[in-house]
Amino acid sequence: MADMPDGAGPADDPAETDAASSAGHDDLSPIGDEARRALEAVIMVADQPIEASILAQLVERSPQQVEDLLAGLAASYEEDGRGFQLVRVAGGWRYQSHEDLSPYVERFVLSGQSARLSAAALETLAIVAYKQPISRAQVSAIRGVNVDGVMRTLQQRGYIAEVGKDPTPGNPSMFATTPLFLEKLGLNDVDELPSLGDFIPGADVVELLEQGLRAESDTDPTPEGAPGDAPEGPDPAATVEAVDAADTDGGAAEVIDVTDHAPIDVDDLIGDGDPLAEG
Repeated sequence: MADMPDGAGPADDPAETDAASSAGHDDLSPIGDEARRALEAVIMVADQPIEASILAQLVERSPQQVEDLLAGLAASYEEDGRGFQLVRVAGGWRYQSHEDLSPYVERFVLSGQSARLSAAALETLAIVAYKQPISRAQVSAIRGVNVDGVMRTLQQRGYIAEVGKDPTPGNPSMFATTPLFLEKLGLNDVDELPSLGDFIPGADVVELLEQGLRAESDTDPTPEGAPGDAPEGPDPAATVEAVDAADTDGGAAEVIDVTDHAPIDVDDLIGDGDPLAEG
């Protein structure tokens, strides 16, 4: 048999061929330990949720591979009973403290470090969240007050933003919530907001409220006792005796007629002469 030229060898082994083929598709293989650690580090230092597409570019993997790995990490953290969670919020991934440990976190965080929204701002923000997109005039109509100042405050905080113009006359600006709003509430989408039906009282509660209102309206505001028991005006005979006594003393008496509450002079009653004295 002739000697084989230098560099030549026997036919490739099928096993070696498969290994070489799989090595060429390393970018489609499951994410390794180094990539997993890299994802954890990047999410840990990020100041806002990061989308899977951006993370996929960092570790040079497909977005679906990154999504699957992060979902697996989140499940493993939950199984281990960690004090933190890896959650999908506002379209991205972030680390946050576990929800059942909130009393300890609240005890640690000093109160007053962050400005709180007023009741009016929270009410306006809720209206925008459930009715978005919505204009300032529509929010004012629902609340019954002017909301220009509150809307500007929510815009400055980054919770709402202008998303377009209404084609109606005047083309008012339309507003909607922002990803920062979802991040603060720990939601991935506005569809995760609780249903308004959960806050509507049941028919039995409404009926009780109506009964209470009817009971109040049916209450007689007049004092106790029948109308006929009300005190009547002074007895005419007693009035004449009072006039006589006043005139006998030589003084001018003033009689109060309780029927019209107007003062009546005695001289007007008996005229110029005193018939009782002449007798």
